[in-house]
Amino acid sequence: MAAASGNTVQVHYTGTLSDGSVFDSSRDSEPIGFTVGTGQVIPGFDNAVIGMEIGEKKTFTIPSAEAYGEHDPRLAQDVPRTELPDDLEIFLGMSLTASGSDGREIALVVTEINDNSVRLDANHPLAGKDLTFAIELVGIN
Repeated sequence: MAAASGNTVQVHYTGTLSDGSVFDSSRDSEPIGFTVGTGQVIPGFDNAVIGMEIGEKKTFTIPSAEAYGEHDPRLAQDVPRTELPDDLEIFLGMSLTASGSDGREIALVVTEINDNSVRLDANHPLAGKDLTFAIELVGIN
């Protein structure tokens, strides 16, 4: 039986960047499960599973534009340190949240720190990066 749109599948994966570094993997845990064609995973990942059979392995690359999009410099801004709580210990890579004007939470990452300001970036951490996945289909329901 081959995976098709509407099937719920279980997939083991390892995701790497162009420099070979691993950004995520299910190999040391449970496989991820999702329903094919419902937008639960990025489209390139979803499409790669279609037609695979249990036990089949595949490696593919998803260009950044089809994964988490290009890095948008408008989503990064310098915030004066005086606008952050005095007791907040800031470090590179730190995740913060802020409330948007519509009340939605915005995920931010600290990407630069200097004496007077902190650069906060609202881009997805994988924006602007091509993603390579090595996957194995382990189940179809």
